[in-house]
Amino acid sequence: MSFTTPRRLGDRDHFPIGLGCMGMSDFYGPADEATSLATIHAALEAGVTYVDTGDFYGSGHNEMLLGRALAGRRDQAFVAVKFGALRDPAGGFVGFDARPASIRNFLAMTLKRLGTDHVDLYMPARVPADVPIEEVAGAIGDLIRAGWVRHFGLSEAGAASIARAHAVTPVAALQIEYGLLSRSIETSGVLDACRTYGIPITAYGVLGRGLIGGSKVSGAADFRAHSPRFAGDNLARNTALAEALAAAAAHFGATPAQAAIAWVLSRGPDILPLVGARRPDRLAEALGTLALDLPAAAIAAFEAAIPAGAAAGDRYAAEQMAMLDSERPPAA
Repeated sequence: MSFTTPRRLGDRDHFPIGLGCMGMSDFYGPADEATSLATIHAALEAGVTYVDTGDFYGSGHNEMLLGRALAGRRDQAFVAVKFGALRDPAGGFVGFDARPASIRNFLAMTLKRLGTDHVDLYMPARVPADVPIEEVAGAIGDLIRAGWVRHFGLSEAGAASIARAHAVTPVAALQIEYGLLSRSIETSGVLDACRTYGIPITAYGVLGRGLIGGSKVSGAADFRAHSPRFAGDNLARNTALAEALAAAAAHFGATPAQAAIAWVLSRGPDILPLVGARRPDRLAEALGTLALDLPAAAIAAFEAAIPAGAAAGDRYAAEQMAMLDSERPPAA
């Protein structure tokens, strides 16, 4: 089975794996800037095109880091930016804002930090509870017509919101958690809705926030210290699943991370997995998935190791889960 099929998104073909930059600035503990820049440069040199950030990752730090990395290389990257989450000086989250005037303000700051005149894909990080998604879609449509944004995206949206937004401004991509440990889009109607409208998916959390790759919680600043999947009996159960996948991967000459990435790539050419590599060696391991020639039996073995619904614990703490439009039951 080949994994080198390009992914079509935003009127262009993309390298089959994208780079998520969040961990270079936030949520997983300290990161070294020089190493982060080297990782981004290595990704671009390997042919990676899709690069993902958020204006609230490190309260702007991630965009500034990416801007430095892309200096003189902007045309090599398709830059996707999420917006809307509000932070305080201590780094805490204090709300979400997707009002049209705020969207324009957020974008102005983003363009300055990135050192660019446009964002390729712009998306609210969540579906807002207090602003109709049609208004968000319309506001970003205005930015597209002005030339500051190329394409409109959504993140963690449910099927009904996808349909409503797409009717106003075409949705170019949906970003959502999807991998062996997180498969709710298969039963929630989200995957079906995206395929109905021809909307590709950029999948984050492919390695289960590091559970599959063997990453450990680095301390209190690591958001996983507060994640249900990394707590008590849940962690023991999920670690056992990761160990089962590691055994299946080794049988086919792959690392656990490569097995997880290969599984997502096997879901279809409309799925583009994002890897959150923070070091060149981790990036090289992830990209090595594309050189594998795995039989269908390997993909079946990876899925047997971590069957649908096997993960213990929600993927976010209760407060964050409540904000996920993608996890709300569809209206009767």
